[in-house]
Amino acid sequence: MQKLVFFLALASVSAFAPTTFSRHQVSPLYAATKDKAPSKKDKKEAALVDIVDTAVAAGSFSTLAAALGAADLVETLKGAGPFTVFAPTDDAFAKLPKGTVDDLLKPENKEKLAGILTYHVVPGKVMASSVLKMDGESVATVNGKSVKIGVKGDTVTVDGAKVVTTDVDTSNGVIHIIDTVIMPN
Repeated sequence: MQKLVFFLALASVSAFAPTTFSRHQVSPLYAATKDKAPSKKDKKEAALVDIVDTAVAAGSFSTLAAALGAADLVETLKGAGPFTVFAPTDDAFAKLPKGTVDDLLKPENKEKLAGILTYHVVPGKVMASSVLKMDGESVATVNGKSVKIGVKGDTVTVDGAKVVTTDVDTSNGVIHIIDTVIMPN
């Protein structure tokens, strides 16, 4: 329960600025060194935080953060990666039938929850420019099952969930924000 409260508290920090499919979001913050001006690579690496901290700071992923804590996946997604996460927003979780989220967050459903969450994660860093070329392809997720990518013009779907924001760059991968929680079969 302490983990849940911690993640819910952190999740209210701030919100992502909306982006279009073709824009990239990278934090403008970076640390300069005393000895020399940082290179572009140094600036980018210093500015980025991991997938979990990025999602928590966004403010619209409190349910996802709570679920990651309940499924003991926080440390995994803070790991080296790289990972591509199709992250459902709080609004996406709200679309689930009433009581579903509360039920999934129960300790006895930890394995089921972990299976759903890892279905949202693809190994490697797959940027939007690559996803646009994957229409009709099935892509293996971390849980071993595959998601189907759909592309119509600038609209991309993952198992029917619309990708609403792309290329949220992190230190250990990338986040693409989706409007629906996707469920493994």
